[in-house]
Amino acid sequence: MHTAGTTDIAPDFAPDWAAIAVVILGVTAFAVGQGLTYPLIALILESRGVSSSMAGLNASVFALGLASSTLLIGRLTQVVRGDRLIVASLLGVSICLATFSLFDQLWIWFVARFLLGFCTSIIYTVSEAWLNIACPDRLRGRVSGAYSAGMCAGFAAGPLAIPLVGIEDGFAFALTAAYVALVAFASVMLGRYAKTKPEASEAGGLLTFVRMAPVLTLMVVAFGFSDIAAISMIPLYFVERGYSQNFAAFVVTMVALPTALAQPFVGWLLDRLSRPVIAVSGSLIAAVAFLALPFMTSQAALLITISILGAASFSLYTAALTLLGERFRGGLLVSGSAVFALAYAIGSAAGSGSTGLTMDLISVDAGPVFVGLLMLGFTGFFALNLMRVRAARR
Repeated sequence: MHTAGTTDIAPDFAPDWAAIAVVILGVTAFAVGQGLTYPLIALILESRGVSSSMAGLNASVFALGLASSTLLIGRLTQVVRGDRLIVASLLGVSICLATFSLFDQLWIWFVARFLLGFCTSIIYTVSEAWLNIACPDRLRGRVSGAYSAGMCAGFAAGPLAIPLVGIEDGFAFALTAAYVALVAFASVMLGRYAKTKPEASEAGGLLTFVRMAPVLTLMVVAFGFSDIAAISMIPLYFVERGYSQNFAAFVVTMVALPTALAQPFVGWLLDRLSRPVIAVSGSLIAAVAFLALPFMTSQAALLITISILGAASFSLYTAALTLLGERFRGGLLVSGSAVFALAYAIGSAAGSGSTGLTMDLISVDAGPVFVGLLMLGFTGFFALNLMRVRAARR
């Protein structure tokens, strides 16, 4: 049974490489900015004597901006064409970053961070929908893998700029603002050669998508949970195991790099093997890696385990993005991408909060065990759903 906006396999066509380049360039540029912004804002606020609770509130304002634009995406895509919306949002990100470099008032930083989150969500939502429109199904996994790799590499590269340019005088913000503005200009130039355009989201599309694809939605919740649980847990975990704070922070970047390198390979597998099976496998490997972490005694074993954990966890998102494009068309692609953004926000909020609480109340090793057991539950659910779908098709 088919529903409007969905199909089992998309018809084959020549890929729109210009559109694919615009999307990957834009998301990588913003990932660099976001990877820099998270630690940089925290460090600057701490240096100015701002309380931890106020700094945390500033970070939560970013999440509020993410949610706000996600809920408004239907109206936004109906008023402004999708490719123009991506460029406008990139310019918005550039202006927000420039604002951090020009002003010191905390209330201005709150407004700028809200708008930064607002623009971010638009970039991700519309870009992911456009990526799937521009890509034939035979290449969808590999293109999704390149997109995920660009995102991971950007997040990894962002924090590396801090030791090079420092946190004083707002220079890092200004430099990143100029970089994102340059990417916006390049996107306009490349976009002139694109043969496809993102479509407008359907009215009520978010609820429609959740009803039609609850497993895909939960897959992104699971990814958000494990991804942020890992990011928030890694520095504390290494410090508790006796390593320096600098080394613990460096490990976060070291984990992001193999994760980025692994995603094109995951994409290749998604184009060769069963996509749901790849998703279940990624979830299972991530669960086992979390559970194995407390038993790793050497530095090398810890790094290898966490690298596997990161790559396997992110493969869930690469698989979900590929399945989104395989199964949905038109405005539901934009709605699905918006649901992914909300699902990630929900999963990441739950992951960071519950993992930290578990480590505080029980022990540092209880954190990865808790996440591993929960990921095993997700894996079982995904596997049962896969068997049910296969049985229904026979």
